[in-house]
Amino acid sequence: MLLLLALLSQDVDPWRTCRVRPVAPDLKAHTIHAYYVASPESPDGRRTLFYASTARTAYEGDVQIIEGGARKTIAANVVVEDAHRSACQQWISGGRRVVFHDFRGGEWVVVRVDVDTLEEKILAKGRQVGFGAAAGDVVPIYGPHGAPGPRRDLELVDVETGEIRVALTADAVRAAYPEWTAKVFGDRPISIFFPVLSPDGQRVFFKIAAAKPSTLDPRSPEFFRRSCSDRQGLLCFNLKTSRLTFPAPHNWGHPAWHSDGLRILEINHVLIDAETGATKKIPDLPKLQGGPHPSVQPGGRLFVTDFTPPLEDPKTAGLWPILVGDLRGGAHAVVHVVDNRGGAQSWRRGHPHPVFSPDGKRLYFNSTEGEWSRLLVAELGN
Repeated sequence: MLLLLALLSQDVDPWRTCRVRPVAPDLKAHTIHAYYVASPESPDGRRTLFYASTARTAYEGDVQIIEGGARKTIAANVVVEDAHRSACQQWISGGRRVVFHDFRGGEWVVVRVDVDTLEEKILAKGRQVGFGAAAGDVVPIYGPHGAPGPRRDLELVDVETGEIRVALTADAVRAAYPEWTAKVFGDRPISIFFPVLSPDGQRVFFKIAAAKPSTLDPRSPEFFRRSCSDRQGLLCFNLKTSRLTFPAPHNWGHPAWHSDGLRILEINHVLIDAETGATKKIPDLPKLQGGPHPSVQPGGRLFVTDFTPPLEDPKTAGLWPILVGDLRGGAHAVVHVVDNRGGAQSWRRGHPHPVFSPDGKRLYFNSTEGEWSRLLVAELGN
């Protein structure tokens, strides 16, 4: 047992002395990485992707990359829903392209940009983008949860060809889980919301949304409220076998794919089998408060999560520790504490949303200390 604990600690211990720095230290603007389910670092490690805004709310800004200290704007004047996920900007096509969504001409559009040529293509209108797999060429898209209109199904768009196909209909979800959907949403039309592809592109998890009767168009004041729709459930679909895999929907906490693409990591250290829905608790780890955002290190040895309040002082408000832990359980360490009391004055607050680099040697997370929201990176020493 002592040998096992020592081995576990060897993976966690280096993170106790990591160095933390801002990604764009000289930029007087909000710099925000999109979410804990997608690394802002390109698959080859050369570039870092973020959303930058000088607006107090961060509702308008630019999608930028930084390479070797040099910044480059790849999309300007982008309008976003909030500062929480910004433009959902993400790497795709092995790092050759970036996909994001933007509100243009009165509707949401999903956009692809070639990072070298800056060639831009609108892939879909009337939709927002979920999260794809950076190595692939496919991203999931969906109708806005508050006003999906006819776009209620899970669609996949090929960023190379622009082809859009329906992978799963909302009606098929209702047919598969009739009692659950009736209990949660009644007879209101439902839509598939916030799909996230597994790293191998074989599976997708998502939740279900039903717009409330008072919802207006997707940029009205109603849209900037949590109450514009009801959003519930964690469901999983196998794209290869065209099958909803869970016997019944799980509760949605903050799920993230394990790097093996076969399991889903949920809040408070629960692993869910993506094919059976069976759960397994990672042992001997502290119970975390608030709304943790866990994600898995590529290679599947460690995980990282933010949480609030801190373990050291449960009464301290506004501080979000970043915790690294071993997926086998036991070993864990708080590697940094983020002050989350400033930053962009968005209707939906930004959170740290920690995530590993593709090689697992760096951690990226947002901080909202002071005037600006800032993207930070934690790096291991030599």
